[in-house]
Amino acid sequence: MDDSAVSPWLLALGLVLVLEGLMPLLVPGGWREAVRQLAALRDGQLRFVGLMLVLAGLFLVVLA
Repeated sequence: MDDSAVSPWLLALGLVLVLEGLMPLLVPGGWREAVRQLAALRDGQLRFVGLMLVLAGLFLVVLA
């Protein structure tokens, strides 16, 4: 791939990493509790959360 094709992917990955890192950086106790609650979900519930996140992400991509 040339640089013009790789750059948007690197930008997207970098943005994901920044956003994923904000909560543990700013509120580590809240982040830990959220992870604990997610870990307690049954598989079906966790899959539903994942599906909603994927759909929300696709919606934002379409809007952009």
